[in-house]
Amino acid sequence: MTFTLYSRSYCHLCQDMLDALLALRTPAQPFSVDVIDVDADPALVARFDELVPVLYAGDEQLCHYFLDAPKVLAVLGGHRR
Repeated sequence: MTFTLYSRSYCHLCQDMLDALLALRTPAQPFSVDVIDVDADPALVARFDELVPVLYAGDEQLCHYFLDAPKVLAVLGGHRR
């Protein structure tokens, strides 16, 4: 399972969301996180700008600004093998 976190480098909410997300990772629920800096791509700035941080699982937007832990755990639960 890989999550995508749209973020920016100077955003404390972005770091808070990443930290909260990583706190959910366990040996029983492993996942990776691709952190994408929206400021590196004008199209991403146009798409997300003031919404960051924004967390995706595949094509599904899970949350923005603050981590929705129950939603993340539900996604992780659905990907268990």
